[in-house]
Amino acid sequence: MKNSIITLSLLALAACNQPVITNQSATSNKSNFTDGKKLVVFTTADSSNFKLSATDTLSFNDLAQPKETQICVFVDPSKTFQTFLGIGAALTDASAETFAKLSKEKQQEFMQAYYDVEKGIGYTFGRTSIHSSDFSSSSYTYITEGDKELKSFNIDHDKQFRIPFIKQAIAAAGGKLTLFASPWSPPAFMKTNNDLLHGGTLKPEAYQPWANYYTKFIKAYEKEGIPIWGITVQNEPMATQRWESCVYTAEQERDFLKNYLGPTMQKEGLGDKKIIVWDHNRDLMFQRAKTIFDDPEAAKYAWGMGFHWYESWSGGTEMYDNVARVHETWPDKNIVFTEGCAESFKAGAYYNWSLGERYGRSMINDFNNGTVGWSDWNILLDETGGPNHVQNFCFAPVHADTKTGALIYTNAYYYIGHFSKFIRPGAKRISSVASRSQLLTTSFKNEDGKVIIVVMNQSNMKTDYNVCIGSKAAQVTILPHAIQTLIL
Repeated sequence: MKNSIITLSLLALAACNQPVITNQSATSNKSNFTDGKKLVVFTTADSSNFKLSATDTLSFNDLAQPKETQICVFVDPSKTFQTFLGIGAALTDASAETFAKLSKEKQQEFMQAYYDVEKGIGYTFGRTSIHSSDFSSSSYTYITEGDKELKSFNIDHDKQFRIPFIKQAIAAAGGKLTLFASPWSPPAFMKTNNDLLHGGTLKPEAYQPWANYYTKFIKAYEKEGIPIWGITVQNEPMATQRWESCVYTAEQERDFLKNYLGPTMQKEGLGDKKIIVWDHNRDLMFQRAKTIFDDPEAAKYAWGMGFHWYESWSGGTEMYDNVARVHETWPDKNIVFTEGCAESFKAGAYYNWSLGERYGRSMINDFNNGTVGWSDWNILLDETGGPNHVQNFCFAPVHADTKTGALIYTNAYYYIGHFSKFIRPGAKRISSVASRSQLLTTSFKNEDGKVIIVVMNQSNMKTDYNVCIGSKAAQVTILPHAIQTLIL
């Protein structure tokens, strides 16, 4: 069985330029923590043909006390932590417009590649924007400028590309997609700079009209058959960007939430929708959490906090520990990764291995620090890294060459798939730790009892390691710059 799976996977890889993903039925071994344990191993590795390929099935043997020379990943399924919400990506205007340019055959391939859990990577989570973002072909809102009563509100713009795209994604995901929405900027007349772009802040007299705007968006989308699970208050509220942006201090976001947005959502019958604060980088997230979560009147409306990964713009490294500090200080609040992408698009870098490794490193650290869900940025972009109306071109895990009609799968797609395909909503994170720094690991236990262990090798060395559960261990080999998912 093992050899036939590997052979079929590699033959399919050689045959076509589309994702090669082995059917998950290979993971049917039942969890048994006393005897007869088996590990099914799936691998993606640099300089190899392995892309989410089944590469081994392993048995457990006695190993009561590892030696210092033996590299180990220690897993304890009895120690459980946060409940897993899901993994997915943003369904932006740019993604929808690019998708519309594909052939029907390629559109079907794309949806299957992302949302089918057997033949793809099983996305269950998603994000979209409340009117335009930089990843739109132009700036727009849902009202006539100056209409503070919102009498002109309509989502006709989105009916051309974005709404049909989201509906296809929901269908491909089996009829259910946990979708949240974020605004990049209020309409210009509501802001101190009277500009949809370039920062500015929300005018005090616009607090109530802007709060009403969210509820109209949610109701309009749901009327179109697109359920909205939640909203974020503001995308990147401390960034003055050359595109759609709006600045809120922590106190301003707190007061808008507790005095306007929260009560308005309740009044409009939308109190069950999740409200996510911050939605910006890890660097300042603790200060924002303290200001909002320590205020009981604001905190009661906040489901949790969202964060991005761009804090390294300053020249430093990712501040993973800040996620842990927020989680341990306010354990009753949820933490979700709401956006990340590789910036500065270059077509010649489609297959740079660092693209995928950035995802793997972030996802492992973020989940280990208490994150419940993880949303990538654009799910699809074109051959320019857009469209983007301010030329802020970026990478996506999958690109479409609209000139040739081809889909281009970067290794980021496969790295994300090592989590999203196997860890399913409702899973509990379990204890998992590596004994050497070249290996990163996180583990989950699905509701069906399967234990999912993700191990990433950051080094240039082929590495033998033991997966240790109690006094038993299975010996695994991981190639240089590789990621593995092991299913118990």
